[in-house]
Amino acid sequence: MFENLLIIKYTNFIKEILLDKGMPEFWAALINLIVTFTVVVIIAYFFDRILRKIVVKAFYIFSIKTKTTFDDFLVQSKFPRYIGHVIPFFLLKLIIPLIFKDFPFLLNAFEIIINIYGIILIVKIIRSFLRSTQKYLRTKERFMDKPLESYVQVVMIFLWGIAIIFIVYQLTGKDVLSFATLGAASAVILLIFKDTILGFVASIQVSVNDIVRIGDWITYNKFGADGTVTDINLATVRVQNWDNTYTTIPTYSLISDSFQNWRGMQESGGRRIKRAVFIKQNTIQFLTPEKIEEFKKIQLISPYLKTKYHEIELYNEKTGADKSVLINGRNLTNFGVFRKYVDAYLQQNSSVSKDLFAMVRQLEPTSKGIPLEIYCFSSDKNWANYEAIMSDIFDHIIASVTYFNLEIFEEPTGKDIAILTKK
Repeated sequence: MFENLLIIKYTNFIKEILLDKGMPEFWAALINLIVTFTVVVIIAYFFDRILRKIVVKAFYIFSIKTKTTFDDFLVQSKFPRYIGHVIPFFLLKLIIPLIFKDFPFLLNAFEIIINIYGIILIVKIIRSFLRSTQKYLRTKERFMDKPLESYVQVVMIFLWGIAIIFIVYQLTGKDVLSFATLGAASAVILLIFKDTILGFVASIQVSVNDIVRIGDWITYNKFGADGTVTDINLATVRVQNWDNTYTTIPTYSLISDSFQNWRGMQESGGRRIKRAVFIKQNTIQFLTPEKIEEFKKIQLISPYLKTKYHEIELYNEKTGADKSVLINGRNLTNFGVFRKYVDAYLQQNSSVSKDLFAMVRQLEPTSKGIPLEIYCFSSDKNWANYEAIMSDIFDHIIASVTYFNLEIFEEPTGKDIAILTKK
């Protein structure tokens, strides 16, 4: 009480002088208000700047001396700066009623302004703390791939909603939580924040169902995205493509549309190779004993040919097949032997995973020939190394085809057509 009386005495100093000079009380009070208010605002402004610098500097020194990084993130998110505004805020809240005691209508207006400022200041302090927490948790391995920003944004939406309710109450003096007002407000909120609400629901499902994590490689053809997820928030998912461009995808589309996530491949023991070469059908033929002896010189299939040819001979003798005509009985074909060669080549290739499934199969004949599909997994999942491994495998397969008297289909070029025309 004594302190308040002392403050009133100082704030009325000019008024008392003017009254002694014979000035009307209203004008003396008004001039006193203007001068006093100006002085208080200037003092509060400089006090705020000085105190803010002291608090920020103290936090900075404290963050350097501590081992934890959380206080470093508090400094980066301007948490000390907002804290520095708290004391000047309370000083203004204490002094303003004393300054405007002779002008109740102005007192009410400035109290509303100060209260609104206090509400916004509280929201900013909490937001700064949440952002610091988010950045700190991001440094922990178990939270690196979690959509923390989405959670922070959800909390901030509710926080701003509560702040708006209090601000409206300060401006109107009415409780906005009445049923009629709440219904109208809900309709407006649903309309304005439709994408945010959809993003909020999607963020929860993405997190709970572990659909996408930060660091995942995804392919989303609809949006032209093919790269690594760098950020997940309420509104968008940010993808850094392999050409170093960025694509933003609406978060809710991750649960409404189909996309490809390569995480399973990255966590598995290898990366799939699935590609085919097309063999000309008219180059496929039965093998004569002479050809089989010639193919036995190929080391990878020599054991197979010896065992298989002996098995076929026994079968043909048992069934009495007339081998003067090659088609009779059981026979080996150059295509079948080549298929077995490719399979053996994959089995002995150190770049092909031995723990995952591998096979060489013949697909349905097409107008371009018979597809011979290679299905296996490279042991190295790095993109560049994977492409090199796959290229080496097919370089060898394509070069090996001629050793089995086979040909790979190729569309005729202009030069081929010109040669046929001349003939």
